[in-house]
Amino acid sequence: MAQHTHNESLTPIGSAERVLNGYSHASLWFSLGVGLLVIQIGAYLVPRLGTQEALMVIILGSVLGAALLGWVAKVGCDTGLSSAGLMHQVFGSSFARVPVLLNIVQLVGWTTFELVIMRDGTLAMTNATHWSAPYAATLLWGLVLVVLMTGSMLGLVRSFLSRYGLPLVVLSLLWLSWQFAGMLQAQGWSNFWNKPGNHEKNYMLAMELVIAMPVSWLPLIADYARFGKNSRSAMTGSWLGYALANMWCYALGVMVVSVSAPDANLVNTLLLAQGGLLALGLILLDEIDNAYGDVYSASVNSHSIFSGISTRQWGIMIAVLCTGLAMVLPMHSLEPFLLTLSSVFLPLFGVILGRLGFSYSGTDTSKVDIKAVLSWLAGIAIYQLCMQLNAPWGYAIPSLLATLLLGWLTRPVNAKASIA
Repeated sequence: MAQHTHNESLTPIGSAERVLNGYSHASLWFSLGVGLLVIQIGAYLVPRLGTQEALMVIILGSVLGAALLGWVAKVGCDTGLSSAGLMHQVFGSSFARVPVLLNIVQLVGWTTFELVIMRDGTLAMTNATHWSAPYAATLLWGLVLVVLMTGSMLGLVRSFLSRYGLPLVVLSLLWLSWQFAGMLQAQGWSNFWNKPGNHEKNYMLAMELVIAMPVSWLPLIADYARFGKNSRSAMTGSWLGYALANMWCYALGVMVVSVSAPDANLVNTLLLAQGGLLALGLILLDEIDNAYGDVYSASVNSHSIFSGISTRQWGIMIAVLCTGLAMVLPMHSLEPFLLTLSSVFLPLFGVILGRLGFSYSGTDTSKVDIKAVLSWLAGIAIYQLCMQLNAPWGYAIPSLLATLLLGWLTRPVNAKASIA
């Protein structure tokens, strides 16, 4: 029966399974940090900010956002727990099902959105116009995702991403960067470098736009970091890998929009670059690992609730579900809902880091930790209030700082055991 089945998601990983080194973590998170969506969001920074201002915000936001990601990776590796396991340890075994279920919903949504992005990119590259083309492209990428879910996550990271995936993605980014740098040089590099922003600029909100991508992975990273050989390499590898990818893609987005015609489609602009078809194809191929990352974590979270079904079986079923949803749902119109849903996880992990991120291990075994729950709800309220007020200091950072403090202040008194 399911209740007697070993729950892999809530059990710390043993030493024999800790096989990921620093390069493996860096390869994984660099690859996950690269994507068409990231490049597109980078394009939003200008002309609100000038070129130099945008690059400064990109660097600072990427370092800060990826640092949070690395911090959670360290906690995941220290404890050996998945994201669902961390939620159980901090919020209690019964209440933790609430954020776990919310996480599953958002991961299914983002996987479906990734499939739509890959479908749209495929159609742009092939110029396919037949009515069945969108369905065929969606089915193609969905089948690839299903096949990947039948294999081993550790094998994918160590055998493919580290050896082949990372070099191909780096080459594609180098090629596109070289091409668009040449276009900017032809138009006058000094004009691009000294281009001012308009009167809509707000540095804190722009910073949050950069931070948004790395913190969106907070509910997932422990699912991978717990397989790390040690917490130092898990933290530094994840931090450096994602920070570099985030900086590069955001900066590339600024370069692309600076040579594009007004209201030009980003994918079409990338295709116009010499060799753009091949480079875009490699980036599009790399996009599948973003979908894989979402599905794998969704399967780990699902297994934590229904352990009678294995993580691999959950992964296959979720991949099939997302493929079907991508064919029928208007995902572009649902993006604001997904972003709103994602916003609840920043304060959630603020509480988790406040409890477990300062060399304290949670020992509370209650079904509901009311102090942790109230701290999380307070963080959500602060986030939403700042958003409604359009606060000039932003909304993610105040929510994070508040929940970090509340999590630390409300940690169990007997949780004095230092995490190794």
